[in-house]
Amino acid sequence: MLVLFTDTDTDITPEQAKEYGYHLISMPYAVDGKATYPYVDFEKFDGHAFYNMLREGTLPSTSAISSGQYREYFEPHFKNGDDILYVHFSAAMTMTFNEMDIALAELRKEYPERKFYSIDTKGITTLSYNIVLEIGDMYKAGKSVDEILEWAKNEVDHFTVYFFADDLKFFKRSGRVSGLAATMGTLIGVRPIIYMNDEGKMVSVGKERGRANAMDRLVNMVEQLGDHIEDHRIVIGHTDAPELAEEVRNSLIAKFGNNLRIETQIVNPTAGSHCGPNAVGVCFHAIHR
Repeated sequence: MLVLFTDTDTDITPEQAKEYGYHLISMPYAVDGKATYPYVDFEKFDGHAFYNMLREGTLPSTSAISSGQYREYFEPHFKNGDDILYVHFSAAMTMTFNEMDIALAELRKEYPERKFYSIDTKGITTLSYNIVLEIGDMYKAGKSVDEILEWAKNEVDHFTVYFFADDLKFFKRSGRVSGLAATMGTLIGVRPIIYMNDEGKMVSVGKERGRANAMDRLVNMVEQLGDHIEDHRIVIGHTDAPELAEEVRNSLIAKFGNNLRIETQIVNPTAGSHCGPNAVGVCFHAIHR
C-alpha cells in the first residue's frame, strides 16, 4: 500500500489531510524558546490570535525537526509493509531534510524492501497547498505512484505564487528572500512582490507602492502568466488579512468570470513567522513560474 505524507508548512489542516489520505508531519515554531508543534500542541489554528501576537511585537523562530522525529513518523508504515510518498515544502528553504535523509538511511537498512518517494513542491504555504491538493485528487482517483511522480515532474513548475507582505521586518530577520530591501520597503510603504522561483527560493521581482497597487499586481500576474486557470484551483493565501484576500478574490472574478475554483486559506504559523501579518498571495497554474 502507498501511504501519503505532507507537512504543516503546506497549510493543509488535519481535516483536509484526512479527506485526501495524507499523514501530517508537524513543523514547529518557537516563541521565547518554547517550541510549538501545529496540530500536536493544539487542535485548531487560531490564526487571528497568532498574527495579533506578531502585530504586538513577537518574533517567532523556526527550526528543523530531528532525524528521530522523522523516524517516528515513517517507521510504523515501513514496519506495516507500506511504501511512502512525501509531498513536502521546498527543500531549498530549510536544513530539515538533511535530518530526514539521516532517518531514511537508517530505515532503508532495516526495511530494504520498502520504497520512499518524495515530491518537492519547490514552494511553501499557498503554493505547496495547491500542489498537495492536486496530488491528493490523483491519489483519491486511484492513480499509481508512477503516474503521480510523472505528473509532478511535468507540473510542479507550472504552479506559481505571487505575494506581498506589509511589515518586512519578518523577512529581513529570516533572510529567506533574495533581493529584498526590507527596511526601506517598510519605511516608505513600498511592498516588494515576491515569488517562488524554480529552485524553490523566494525572490523579490518588483515593488508596488501601497496595498491597492500590490493587490492589482497580483491579479495582473495571473493575467500575464495564467495557463488553463479554470481547470485548476486558484488559492489565495493570507496571514490574517481576510478582507484583503476577499478583495483579491473579487478582482479575479471580475477579470476572469465566475467559473474559477477559488479557495482562500490562512497561512500556517510556522511559515507565517517569516512573513508576518497582513500578507496576501495568489497561487495559480501558469505557463511558468
